[in-house]
Amino acid sequence: MEEAVVTLKKGAGKTVKSGGLWIYDNEIASVEGTFTDGDLVAVHDFDGYPMGKGFLNTKSKISIRMMTRNKEQKINADFIKMRVRNAWEYRKKTSDTSSCRVIFGEADWLPGLVVDKFSDVLVVQSLALGIDRFKEEIISDLKACMAEDGILIRGVYERSDAKVRRQEGMELQKGFLGPEFDTKVEIEENGVRYLVDVKDGQKTGFFLDQKYNRKAIQPLCAGAKVLDCFTHTGSFALNAGIAGADSVLGVDASNTAVAQAQENASLNEMSDRVKFICADVFELLPELERRGETFDVVILDPPAFTKSRNSIKNAVKGYREINLRAMKLVKDGGYLATCSCSHFMDAELFARTIRQAADNVHRRLRQVEFRTQGPDHPILWAAEESYYLKFHIFQVCREL
Repeated sequence: MEEAVVTLKKGAGKTVKSGGLWIYDNEIASVEGTFTDGDLVAVHDFDGYPMGKGFLNTKSKISIRMMTRNKEQKINADFIKMRVRNAWEYRKKTSDTSSCRVIFGEADWLPGLVVDKFSDVLVVQSLALGIDRFKEEIISDLKACMAEDGILIRGVYERSDAKVRRQEGMELQKGFLGPEFDTKVEIEENGVRYLVDVKDGQKTGFFLDQKYNRKAIQPLCAGAKVLDCFTHTGSFALNAGIAGADSVLGVDASNTAVAQAQENASLNEMSDRVKFICADVFELLPELERRGETFDVVILDPPAFTKSRNSIKNAVKGYREINLRAMKLVKDGGYLATCSCSHFMDAELFARTIRQAADNVHRRLRQVEFRTQGPDHPILWAAEESYYLKFHIFQVCREL
């Protein structure tokens, strides 16, 4: 069947023309031919110039997600195998593949699909209608690539339960793809062991993007008193513990997360030095200040305070507040590790917000390093949405 042809408005398609993969609904002038949502379509510029092929979904604000710039390219089994193999070969060269993100959507030119590997288990999250049709084929190809390297996958779990699927006109899906298995999966990262709950944990079960950032704090933590805020399942806290911290306090507002963190501390035989409490960080930090508590290292790993451009102002206030509160708790010459995982809080705005916080509490910051997400979450420069994690380590000094 011949593909339908989508023609863009004059002056539209700037994202795609600069190398991105998205075309928005308000950029389309016409659709000629027969199609159903999720089908591949040919994309033409306003003057008929062919721009490639992508999946069309008229229910989504992101109406087209591009798959290729080659107008002659067939999107078939061989093409999908090539994309999957390229993704796996890239991880083998750049990442610790014992646990990693194997496919990162647009940054691997498989738009809308995420696959995480936790030891010998894969977790898949499909967030776009077009790629959803290839989901099982992609998983099969990925397992075959890994088998060639002697890696046998014992189970696959789907976590396509993000609400964003409804914006694509899709139902939420969650469950086993194939035989059932124990969904508490043990992994090891940076020498720390974790139990990952792929069924009920946040997103795919564990935040792999901070792997190398967690390792980066280890040299600062030997013999230190450490505060880990928004600890989730205890990953930064446990990296501080394994590095030889004297004491670590991890804080999270979720009782479930704290219970998981405590389980992970026990798994690593660190329960005597690494403790966790359930509390609101915004309420706890001022309380710790009133009690005269100080720490050698404070870590801030909050959830995204903004998921849209409309709420950036409130997000800036939130980031400024927790950073200035944290700086007050850092001993003179101690260290602050702070991050933002919001795409809309760009690196420049985040840095400016941290500087404002430092000015407000009369602290001088000496940057140790600036980092982003791990290389298994590659940043595609033409796709701004693929760059979301900003991670700073500072030495915090009082003004003389």
